[in-house]
Amino acid sequence: MSDPLSEVIALLQPRTVFSKRISGAGRWGVRYSDYGQPSFCAVLEGSCRLAVDGHPALVLEAGDFVLLPATPGFTLSGFEPVTPEHIDPKVAASPTGEVRHGTRGGRPDVRLLGGYFVFDSPDAVLLVSLLPTVVHVRGAERLTMLVRLVGEESGERRPGRELVLTRLVEVLLIEALRSASGEHAPPGLLRGLADPRLAPAIRQMHDRLAHSWTVEQLAKRAALSRSAFYERFTRTVGATPMEYLLTWRMAVAKNLLRHHDVGLAEVAERVGYGSASTFSTAFSRHVGQPPGRYARQPIDAGH
Repeated sequence: MSDPLSEVIALLQPRTVFSKRISGAGRWGVRYSDYGQPSFCAVLEGSCRLAVDGHPALVLEAGDFVLLPATPGFTLSGFEPVTPEHIDPKVAASPTGEVRHGTRGGRPDVRLLGGYFVFDSPDAVLLVSLLPTVVHVRGAERLTMLVRLVGEESGERRPGRELVLTRLVEVLLIEALRSASGEHAPPGLLRGLADPRLAPAIRQMHDRLAHSWTVEQLAKRAALSRSAFYERFTRTVGATPMEYLLTWRMAVAKNLLRHHDVGLAEVAERVGYGSASTFSTAFSRHVGQPPGRYARQPIDAGH
């Protein structure tokens, strides 16, 4: 049986990690503008305040882990009122040592390890839309350990560094999202997989992508009526069953066209279309260009 979460992360193609140690003491605050790429931080000691745009402020404590798959603007600060210093992560210089905010010297009130990476997938925006905007996990020792390993590896130039970092980030993403899943997760794939009725239907979509699924067939897998399944899926996942299936089919098709030597007819068959022409029409409508032209583009042109 397919593991939808692992498949989504594999298609996102995470790579390239930049990480830094951050500490704060006294009165301090920094405001990061919208970055668009995924970021993470782990609190190594102490506590601080995190306010992500559009979400309630969080108090972060030692052992906490935060993942922002698309990194909207956010403010990180101590607990005293302060006008935060503005930082644009797209133009900020990469520090070599620990970055200290607030009072210099002495023991900090908080110490964190934070970082950014990139998704290479040309379908990253669609795939990220299946994930929560903010993932906050409390007391996850495995995540803190993984973040430390990422920090150590990204700070050194050992042979195989890029491959190790890519694998570490994949594991970090899966562990973070797995830790954050549950019925209280925001609408998206994680919440759908946590629903005992919907999870079998979602796994069937991934496992048998070439099947001509109908809402009725999927509802039967979920042991629900058609209307109850449609309403529950849409509310829980944030997309209708057929919208979700189309998003996933097109993401897989893009990957096959761009990274595999597969003919158009075979791609169409593997993602559930009866003919190359039917697939081409659907792909052109969804992506904005025919599959042949998409496949011929340079690898970075579709990002």
